[in-house]
Amino acid sequence: MLTDLFPNLKMEDLIEATYETFYMTIIALVGTFIFGVLLGLLLYLTVKGGIWENKFINAIVASFVNVFRAIPFIILILLLFPFTDFIVGTIRGPNAALPALIIGAAPFYGRLVEIALKEVDKGVVEAAHSMGAKTRTIIFKVLLPESMPALISGLTVTAIALIGYTAMAGVIGAGGLGNYAHYYGFMRRDFDVVLVCTIVIVIIVFIFQFIGDFISNRLDKR
Repeated sequence: MLTDLFPNLKMEDLIEATYETFYMTIIALVGTFIFGVLLGLLLYLTVKGGIWENKFINAIVASFVNVFRAIPFIILILLLFPFTDFIVGTIRGPNAALPALIIGAAPFYGRLVEIALKEVDKGVVEAAHSMGAKTRTIIFKVLLPESMPALISGLTVTAIALIGYTAMAGVIGAGGLGNYAHYYGFMRRDFDVVLVCTIVIVIIVFIFQFIGDFISNRLDKR
């Protein structure tokens, strides 16, 4: 048992912290996927030569993506405190971390979505367009299905980044393994707790990586 190796470790607290980390990561990943795909599609469709070519919209979306990708996550959390308090009603706990997690990760994933869409064979897109397919049909029948393996791979990378973000969010009271490692490990000079939390986070990363690789390989038709 872990408690035999690490006497100061409380299994109930570790299990709760692990649950909170999974909760924040999965919920934020869903939000990141939705908003990231929207951002990626806008970047792809409004670029010069795109179906919705529009320099103004493309510049706005690209600026939004670049700005929020450039802000360090720990600073982004602090900047979003008023927004988080307005949306969630608190700035502490797992739910309070979700807005910052999604806003921090969606632009990153949006760029990965844009790259994945650009890898789709233009001939297939042009063929669908020449046959009179509507933009909605091209998006849902051509672009997204053809790029799905790359989208899943990008989502896996984003999920791993989100796990790191949840650890940083925990330092300022968002809960999860980061919070547990900081307050019950680092602050009390009990580095055994920090070590165990680190090991659990690494295991979670491996789990997400395995699942992502498995799904991506199953979807890859090449």
